[in-house]
Amino acid sequence: MIKSTPHPPVTDPASPYESLNSKKLSDAAERALDHYLKPSAFIMASTHKPEPMYLANPKYNTESLLANASETLGSASEMLNNFAAMLDTSHRKTALGIAQVVMLGELAVNQALDHVELKE
Repeated sequence: MIKSTPHPPVTDPASPYESLNSKKLSDAAERALDHYLKPSAFIMASTHKPEPMYLANPKYNTESLLANASETLGSASEMLNNFAAMLDTSHRKTALGIAQVVMLGELAVNQALDHVELKE
């Protein structure tokens, strides 16, 4: 014996929403994605300008920029070495490894500084 099944209601096959609730859920998901992924108008319209002290000013010559980078990397290396002295063995090795990478960067900047020819 074959049971007859009622025919489902006719719906629009192009509609992704099966009910009003799923539309509400979709709208909420869109709002959440927009909130996290789209830049807000507030940020884009901000009149805040970054502190010029921390910008690479195009008026400075290459030698000055390299000298500043060398000093900064030297300070970072020293701070990392001091910090590593306070850590336990496993973390100390990590901090000293980072300090070594910073020191290599400092050496590269110093070598570039040695090769700089000043433009008058």
